[in-house]
Amino acid sequence: MDMIEWSDFEKIRLCAGTITAVEDFPEARKPAWKLTINFGETIGTRRSSAQITDLYSKDSLVGQQVMAVVNFPKKQIGPFMSECLVTGVAREDGAIVLVAPLEPVPDGTRLG
Repeated sequence: MDMIEWSDFEKIRLCAGTITAVEDFPEARKPAWKLTINFGETIGTRRSSAQITDLYSKDSLVGQQVMAVVNFPKKQIGPFMSECLVTGVAREDGAIVLVAPLEPVPDGTRLG
């Protein structure tokens, strides 16, 4: 495992945000949702795609907080422009479980 310096970790802006909208993403190679996430006044709203359809329905995601990296460059995913990276961990069966605060926190709160 490569070790990083504390200064490397400090560069990552991993923030809490609330999912405000979920859309189908039929053009994705693997099943995915298009997410709109509110990160509060300072960061604003960002969009991301997430391959989380195995465990999460559209309705179950709206209002849920997630943790996402908000300072990566935008990334084109097919016809969609992703503006942040929603974090998750893979189960043994490959399904992705979202990383989220256990209790509500203000949108935009940074991990650290």
